[in-house]
Amino acid sequence: MSKILVTGGRGAIARGLSSLLAAQGIPYRLASREPDGPDTVRCDLGDPATFPDALAGVRSVFLYAEASGIEAFVKEAVAAGVEHVVLLSSSSVLAPDAADSPLAAAHLAVEEALLASPLRTTLLRPGAFAGNALGWAWSLKSGRPVHLPYPGSYGDPVHESDIAEAAFAVLTEPALAGRAYTLTGPQSLTFETQLAILGGVLGRPVPFEAVSPEQWKSEVDGSIPGPYAQALLDYWATTDGLPTELSDAVEQLTGHPGRSFGTWCEDHAEAFAA
Repeated sequence: MSKILVTGGRGAIARGLSSLLAAQGIPYRLASREPDGPDTVRCDLGDPATFPDALAGVRSVFLYAEASGIEAFVKEAVAAGVEHVVLLSSSSVLAPDAADSPLAAAHLAVEEALLASPLRTTLLRPGAFAGNALGWAWSLKSGRPVHLPYPGSYGDPVHESDIAEAAFAVLTEPALAGRAYTLTGPQSLTFETQLAILGGVLGRPVPFEAVSPEQWKSEVDGSIPGPYAQALLDYWATTDGLPTELSDAVEQLTGHPGRSFGTWCEDHAEAFAA
């Protein structure tokens, strides 16, 4: 069977996808910018010099969105005989101002480059990653309230295992390929509700404090670049009090309803242990 290249090898979704492929005996090659073992090849999506070896003998690619090297990647993939690319994109590309948004522009640029190429392209567009909640772990471990600029902002947290299963489905079932899928979790939840669910799983309250956008932005300075932080604040402002529209794409691709945010919390409870 043709080999599948799985990029972003250190990420949770790539690891989950690799496990699914291995369980079914489907040949694959795991790739990372910083390989951490002999079974992982180097593929820096911003460094075209790493593309030829990574793509040799590959017919399908699970690709993370990196705009800086996408034109070279497409050229090398076509030359290598790649037939199908599954892109981990973002539902942010669906916004009217996507081309001007720091959160969406790179994903949109990669989508456009792939769709303009002869490569068959499947787009996976998740909304909010449930794993973003790991950003609260430091506050919980230090006994401090989580700071939220928009506690009532809604999201659609999707479990990384569901994204991995969706990627597996479109990589292994030709009838599902060549389309765009918006992936959401099964519930639209505010940040405040997510913290309450997390607290219920952990068996202890998870306090939060509403802070101004300016205070939150100053607190994340150094960890989130300013334009990205502002783009997040702008997005949260637009979804404050406005439930997220959900899709059934996860169930359509995997055959089961999406995992709940509570399930994600149970699966990652150790990350919040004091």
